[in-house]
Amino acid sequence: MSRGEFGAQVGAPRLLETFRRYGITTTWCVPTHTVQTFRRSVDAILESGHEIAAHGVYHEYVPALERDEERRLLELQIRQHEQLLGQRPLGYRSPALDVTDNTLELLEEFGFNWDSSLMGRDFEPYRPRMVVETTQEQGNTFGPESRVLEFPVSWFLDDFPELESFKGSPLMQSNETVLARWRDSFDFAYERCLGGAMTWTLHPQTIGRAHNLLMLEKFLDHATSYDDVWFPTLSELFDCWHDEPEPSASSAGTSSRNDVS
Repeated sequence: MSRGEFGAQVGAPRLLETFRRYGITTTWCVPTHTVQTFRRSVDAILESGHEIAAHGVYHEYVPALERDEERRLLELQIRQHEQLLGQRPLGYRSPALDVTDNTLELLEEFGFNWDSSLMGRDFEPYRPRMVVETTQEQGNTFGPESRVLEFPVSWFLDDFPELESFKGSPLMQSNETVLARWRDSFDFAYERCLGGAMTWTLHPQTIGRAHNLLMLEKFLDHATSYDDVWFPTLSELFDCWHDEPEPSASSAGTSSRNDVS
């Protein structure tokens, strides 16, 4: 609990100040339990021009939920967002990036624009599909594409697994290693993925520590040295995204996407 308090009381203000200096807007995925516990910190996020997205009620472990309970908690967090913040969340990130066979269908039912929990791409938003049948010898069968737009995430662009020595995590890496990986990922996307979009997952209780925040600022120095890089909220990115049309004789090799990074 004290680590959570650090994230809200110390880490979040440090991040807001960093984002202000760099002129960056971001999306914060916040459980409604956190909104109620640290209301002033969440108000500061909104007052600074950032977005609040849905992230569970109490950071529940979604794979353990039956469909009715997953639906109830999704409905509850929407209602609490409306009551506490005066607005409905437009996007969702599942706690711990875990989903069920029902999650995408429920997000569609409740009218979410986007999700950011899956890893089917690295530098391109996409329409996710659930695997509806799994066979070891004949391959998997996918269902239809979701109406929800997916902003993919990655453990490699997530601060917690590699920077947090939580219970002696064997995944922990040096800040120099993580920074080099983030820079390389950015450079690859910038040079080879026209119109690419990258999503970092940052936790205030982790990236808000002094040594980690300095690493983040070094990365931002690198990314902001390019003139044509944009730092939108995920809902701003959703608003300007156009799916690439199906290839045809007249449209092969063209794209209707905006060029954003």
